[in-house]
Amino acid sequence: MTRFTTYNGTNGLFCIYMTHCIRRLWLSTLLLPGFSTVMAQDSSSKTSKLVVFPAMTRSIETSWAFGGAASYTFRASLKDTSSRTSSVQLGALYSLRKQLVTSVRGTQYLKNENWILNEQVSFSSFPDKFWGLGKNTTDDSEEDYSFKQMYVYLHFMKKIAPRLFAGLLYEYQRVWNISYQPGGLFDQQQVVGRNNYHVSGLGLSLTYDSRNHAFYPDKGFFAQAYFNHFSPVTGSQFPFTNIVVDIRKYMPAGTDAVFAAQAWLFGNIGKAVPLRSQAAFGGDNVMRGYYHGRFRDLQQFALQGEYRRYLFNRIGLVAFAGIGNVAHELNGLNLKQLKYSFGGGIRYALNASEKLNLRIDYGIGKGQNSGLYFQLAEAF
Repeated sequence: MTRFTTYNGTNGLFCIYMTHCIRRLWLSTLLLPGFSTVMAQDSSSKTSKLVVFPAMTRSIETSWAFGGAASYTFRASLKDTSSRTSSVQLGALYSLRKQLVTSVRGTQYLKNENWILNEQVSFSSFPDKFWGLGKNTTDDSEEDYSFKQMYVYLHFMKKIAPRLFAGLLYEYQRVWNISYQPGGLFDQQQVVGRNNYHVSGLGLSLTYDSRNHAFYPDKGFFAQAYFNHFSPVTGSQFPFTNIVVDIRKYMPAGTDAVFAAQAWLFGNIGKAVPLRSQAAFGGDNVMRGYYHGRFRDLQQFALQGEYRRYLFNRIGLVAFAGIGNVAHELNGLNLKQLKYSFGGGIRYALNASEKLNLRIDYGIGKGQNSGLYFQLAEAF
C-alpha cells in the first residue's frame, strides 16, 4: 500500500524554482548531459517558497514518465521560528507504460510543533507486475495486471511531551478495474483483493522525533509505531489490522557528511488482507533496486543504511546498502532467502537553504533486480 510517512518528496528532473518575493533569476548548467536542465529563482523571503517541476522521470516501475509537480514550503506562522518547515507537494505523472499517478501530500507543523498533520490523497491508473506471494518467487514468474486506485491517508499528531507525539490516523483505499490473467497466479493462489474492493480504517500512533531538519537531517532520532484497524464498523470490506514500526538514526560522519540508518517493520494481522494492503518489497525508499512489489506477503522487514556527503557547491554523493525479507507470519521474518540491496547516487541541492535535494540513485538487488531512480528529497 502506498503510504506517506514524513518528508518524502515528488519526482522531478526538469525543475523551476518560483517564489513569492523574487530577487534574481539564474540558469544552471546541465546536471547530467541529455537528462535535465535546472532553472531557478531565489528569494529573500525565508517564510515560504514554491517550487514547480515540469518532470521527466525514470524508475523500475514506470520506465520513462512525464508530467509536472510542485512543492510549497512554508511556516504556518511568521512568529513561529522554532517549528520546522511545513510542506505540501502536488504531482502528476504519465509513463510510457501507460501509468497515471496523481497525488497531493504534505506535512504541516502547527503552534511550535505542538500539532503535526501528515496527509496524502492520490489516484492511480496502473499497469503493474505480480510474481506471486511469498519470499521464494522467481524472477521469471512475472505476470502483468492492472488496476485503478483511490487512496486517502490522514495522520494528526499532538505533542504530549518534548519531542513525543500521540496520533490519530485514518486510511481509505478503493481499488477497481482490476484486470489479470485468468487462471494465472492470482487465481492459483486465490489472492485476496483480485476483485474490486475497498478498505477503511482508524488507528493510533506514537512518535518520537528529535531530527534537526525536515528534508536533510544530519543528527537526531526518529521512531514511530502505529496500528490501523480495518473493520466493517469503519466501512471496510475486509477486516484486518496493519502494524508499522519505523526507526531512523542520523549521525554526523565527518565534515559535510552524514550516516543515516533505518529499521522498518510492516505487518498485518488477519486472514483476509487484500493485495494492495499487503507488504510490498522494494521501491524508491526501502530496498532500492527491487521493483515495488517484487516480493509480496503479509509481513516485511528491512534494515538499511546510507552515507551522504556534500562535495562542493550543491553537489553530493551517497552510498547505501540494506537487507530485508517478507513472510506470511512474523516468525517467518528470518535470514532464510534473505534479500539484499546496495548502490549509490548523486545529490543536487535544488534549495540550498532548506537542503532540498534532487536524488539520482542506482540500486542493485539479488538476482536480476536493479534500477535507476530520480526523486526529490532523501529516501528516509
